[in-house]
Amino acid sequence: MPKRTDIESILIIGAGPIIIGQACEFDYSGTQACKALREEGYRIILVNSNPATIMTDRQLADATYLEPVTPEALAAIIEKERPDALLPTVGGQTALDTAMALHENGVLEKYNVELIGANVDAIQEAEDREKFKVAMEAIGIETARGGFAKSLVSADKVIQDIPFPVIIRPSFTMGGTGGSVAYNGEEYHQLVEIGLSASPIGEVLIEESLLGWKEYEMEVIRDSADNAIIICSIENIDPMGVHTGDSITVAPAQTLTDKEYQKMRNWSIQCLRKIGVDTGGSNVQFTVNPETGRTIIIEMNPRVSRSSALASKATGFPIAKIAAKLAVGYTLDELPNDITGQTLAAFEPSIDYVVTKIPRFDFEKFPSASGILGVQMQSVGEVMAIGRTFRESVQKAFRSLEVGLDGFEPKETEYRDLDLSKIRFASAFRLLKVKQALEAGHSIADVFEQTKIDPWFLHQIQKLIDVSATFSSSPMGEGRDEVNSLNQLKRNGYSDRQIARLWSKTEDEIRQLRKDKNILPTYKVVDTCAGEFEAKTPYCYSTYETENEVTALDGKKVMILGGGPNRIGQGIEFDYCCVQAVFGLKEAGYKTIMVNCNPETVSTDFDIADRLYFEPLTFEDVMNIVDLENPDGVLVQFGGQTPLNIANRLKDAGVHIIGTSPDAIDLAENRDKFGKILDDLKIPVPKWGTAFSVDAALVVAHEVGYPVLVRPSYVLGGQGMEIVYDDDGLKAYVGKAALVSGEHPILVDAFLEDAFEFDVDALCDGIDVFVAGIMQHIEEAGIHSGDSACVIPAYELTSKSRKMIEDYTKELALSLNTIGLINIQFAMKNDVVYVIEVNPRASRTVPFISKVIDLPLAKLAAQLALGKKLVEMDLEPKSKNGLIAVKKPVFPFNKFPQQNVFLSPEMKSTGEVIGFDKHLGSAYAKAEAGAGNSLPEQGTIFISVNNMDKVKAIPLARDFQELGFEIMATTGTASLLTENGVTARPIFKVGEGRPNVVDAIKNGEVQLVVNTPMGAQAREDEYEIGRFAIRYKIPVITTIAGAQAAVRGIRNKIAKQINYQSLQEVFG
Repeated sequence: MPKRTDIESILIIGAGPIIIGQACEFDYSGTQACKALREEGYRIILVNSNPATIMTDRQLADATYLEPVTPEALAAIIEKERPDALLPTVGGQTALDTAMALHENGVLEKYNVELIGANVDAIQEAEDREKFKVAMEAIGIETARGGFAKSLVSADKVIQDIPFPVIIRPSFTMGGTGGSVAYNGEEYHQLVEIGLSASPIGEVLIEESLLGWKEYEMEVIRDSADNAIIICSIENIDPMGVHTGDSITVAPAQTLTDKEYQKMRNWSIQCLRKIGVDTGGSNVQFTVNPETGRTIIIEMNPRVSRSSALASKATGFPIAKIAAKLAVGYTLDELPNDITGQTLAAFEPSIDYVVTKIPRFDFEKFPSASGILGVQMQSVGEVMAIGRTFRESVQKAFRSLEVGLDGFEPKETEYRDLDLSKIRFASAFRLLKVKQALEAGHSIADVFEQTKIDPWFLHQIQKLIDVSATFSSSPMGEGRDEVNSLNQLKRNGYSDRQIARLWSKTEDEIRQLRKDKNILPTYKVVDTCAGEFEAKTPYCYSTYETENEVTALDGKKVMILGGGPNRIGQGIEFDYCCVQAVFGLKEAGYKTIMVNCNPETVSTDFDIADRLYFEPLTFEDVMNIVDLENPDGVLVQFGGQTPLNIANRLKDAGVHIIGTSPDAIDLAENRDKFGKILDDLKIPVPKWGTAFSVDAALVVAHEVGYPVLVRPSYVLGGQGMEIVYDDDGLKAYVGKAALVSGEHPILVDAFLEDAFEFDVDALCDGIDVFVAGIMQHIEEAGIHSGDSACVIPAYELTSKSRKMIEDYTKELALSLNTIGLINIQFAMKNDVVYVIEVNPRASRTVPFISKVIDLPLAKLAAQLALGKKLVEMDLEPKSKNGLIAVKKPVFPFNKFPQQNVFLSPEMKSTGEVIGFDKHLGSAYAKAEAGAGNSLPEQGTIFISVNNMDKVKAIPLARDFQELGFEIMATTGTASLLTENGVTARPIFKVGEGRPNVVDAIKNGEVQLVVNTPMGAQAREDEYEIGRFAIRYKIPVITTIAGAQAAVRGIRNKIAKQINYQSLQEVFG
């Protein structure tokens, strides 16, 4: 059926901020959908609150709303834009839930908006676990034994017929949020309560435990004519009990018999038919009992999912693009396959390689986390690697993770005695311990008994151990068969560094030997058809075979090194910069080569760069591509810390790095050299010193004066950064910091308490500097810039100080010979402007500021790197029509309920949202709503502040009271407020008596918490307050400045001063 002509405009809902369980795979799917539907001539209206995505660049839609993805905001935008249809399937769970809310509150019916891609009945039947269970049983597909509960009483009834352990899954959540395993009756009630509060409809499914069963996924696409194809099968190495997003997964499935595969294939298609997914992609999950072969369906997602992104990148099949076209009436046999250009989308992809995905965790940011994996997702990113065998691809995946591994073997320092019973519990690096157990002589049967990892995978790991043992001594110089030894190791995925360690050589020696013996990687093409047709889109991976399917690109070309896996401190913002750099280079007439290993991103989409190498971002892998392609230049400034880690070695190897030199980037990190530049320029900087030992650190701290900010050098995301108040704190810190950065010193800075902080992004061509904007942090100094809300334009800055910041920025950019982007952080105290940090590279604020001033900074920076000058660019920031923008971070505290919620110099946020409006209050209220914290308009505010903040709390409490709120406070704060004419109800702290503040939160008596931390020692009651506020979805504000902004936001909400404008209206 050709495309529909009865609809003209389509509203696409984005996924909002990056959170655990919903990452940038929805930027990739939303971007594909926008492009696919616009090329069909539809008017696209996009709503998404995430400024760090390519999707929210205004060129991708006809009306781009950087507004909260909430039913209230969408109702107002629908009333204004009057779309004919709404596509809810490319924005993750957020988009589905919002679309369902718009259906339930009558907005879709009122404005005659049709849901396309998935209908209401299909969404309800797939998402409501009870309806799904009934639907599957009706067509003879088995589900797990269990039942539903909406209260503790009904939960007790469900458990009567099922033995412990049981799995608890909340309805309508994503990333397994609120899910758990109960092993006994005592913890069962507590876990059911958590599950009920996590579910938006207050319902949990309680099921028999399938722990230890094998888990599989099928990616399916179906069209309106009932054509259905399987894109690929995915197998989880970890058995059931570990969320699929946290499991190491392999595509295609390796251990299914053909009979089992066909059964799953048939059931998947039957499932889509029964649920009523008429068009688009779905993900269906199964589990198989390894002893009996009993197969059960677990769930299906009637939308593009995280696994869809993986399946897309694993096969080359653009699932989101095809799903969007099917939603407007096309069928699979009418759409061409973009990769071959000869086949149709109705052909099932076939692949002649193995793909391994490994998740990336950041448990060190959340010390309260146990590190044990379960049914609730905890990973913050993932890598994918392609090889001809599982052994090759798993080695490449481990070295892509950027956690100090050179392949599938632990760091040398981490060989500890192994307790076999410990590997029963899944953890981030359990597979390394499995390998260690096999190396120690434990049998495959013993390891299987403990882990329930399929013996096939254990045999593959044993083969890697055998290969290491066979070639463990160096044949170099002994006349033995070096060529065969190297070939065997390379075909099994061994990196040059692993071989160097095995043979007691250096990496450079192994690389030279390989080149001398002509043992070079061959590159294969991902083509959807296992080589049956020639691929039109060059999407490649390396292996060690005889036939090379790739020749170097012709003409002028530049290679861009991507950011690798998402993690806290280095997220989607850097992928945004890499993609913008591609656009800039193409516009300048260059071909582009992208190197990256992150399957969730836009940069690894097959149609972004002229050539994509899906490879680890290590020196070896990048140099191999450089040797083949011989690019005119390599860009390392856009992918965060990842490319910078290898930039100097690339430069030393003769690679032409364009843009700011790695030496200048290093200079900014080297305190002594950089301190001299600041002295020469007479730019103030807080007192500081560097130290390699405890004694040296104490000397520096006494010279500088406490409190001090201590951190290792050369880290991103404030890793290992702390504010220390005394000698004991400093001694404890130095003991830990040795782990973070071995050969680099610890930096000790005077900490400027109560200072205002500013972030500046600028462009420099070596002659001129363009200051793109000055952002002011809402929170005071001492909170990592990535975790602080910030505002542009700055809201409290004199003309004199503004000029000083601009002048300092220009002087520093030129002193560092910056060519491209530079980010500088300033602090201002008592009218003195201090430089805190300088980074001559892309920063995480680049996408935010680019959206706000309507200038693509990263794209322009890539052109500066080619030699273009600022005078040739039209760089007047467009009028913002008096708009104010607030960037608000989003935190994963709901995934780590034991973690304290106070912010620190170490970054903890996973993503960000933007609030755009004419008033600071409205912009802040929108940003809070986008971050999932709707500010209350009535009720009770609980206030507990430290002694330093007590005086500031008086006008704050008065403002809340004038807005009609009641004030509740701890005894000391309550008496101070009452003495100053603000009536406050006193309440006990935790441990003082009952009812206490936590009781009030549980009883629904508190609508907003303002709780500033009590100095160096955080107390147990503060942790309890934060923990229960998150559980009961009550906003918590931990700084006075944040609370002042919230007052403004609430005032504007009550006055209904919130307007929704598209970027196209704002910028014309």
